[in-house]
Amino acid sequence: MENKNLEDMHRYAHYHSAEEKKKQLNRIAKATGHLQHVKMMIENDEDCAQVLMQLSAVDSALRNLGKEIINEHMTHCIAHALEDGDTKAVEEFQKAVKKFI
Repeated sequence: MENKNLEDMHRYAHYHSAEEKKKQLNRIAKATGHLQHVKMMIENDEDCAQVLMQLSAVDSALRNLGKEIINEHMTHCIAHALEDGDTKAVEEFQKAVKKFI
């Protein structure tokens, strides 16, 4: 992503609680662990069905993280952006959600 686009996306304040960040970072750690296990399984020529099951766990962990981030962003960041009159933030978020879906 170009720096200009990144700057445009962050015109409004983000409000994230330490508790929510900790939950999100824990989900990333779980997904990373699953992905490392997939790498090891492939290196060790393990059963493809088992590799796919492990990949499913990675996908699920990332999807759930995305859902949490969407919820957190809608209830905090977008709400504050709208209070500040920043309707462009909603448009940018809608684009991001479409890519996620």
